[in-house]
Amino acid sequence: MLETLAITPLLAAIGQVGFPIVLAGYLLIRFERKIDALAASVTELNHAARNKPNESEDSDGQKTV
Repeated sequence: MLETLAITPLLAAIGQVGFPIVLAGYLLIRFERKIDALAASVTELNHAARNKPNESEDSDGQKTV
């Protein structure tokens, strides 16, 4: 019975606006958290890159400026 209650609004939405629109809305809601996590990772990477020291090591272990 619980499954029928969950399907009824979905079928009503499909009937009103169409399957592609309902599917697009579902995917946007589902992927929103993943997109937010990726944006946070990019921001963190950008922050880490800006705070990186200007010195780097060569392959033989010597520092270059």
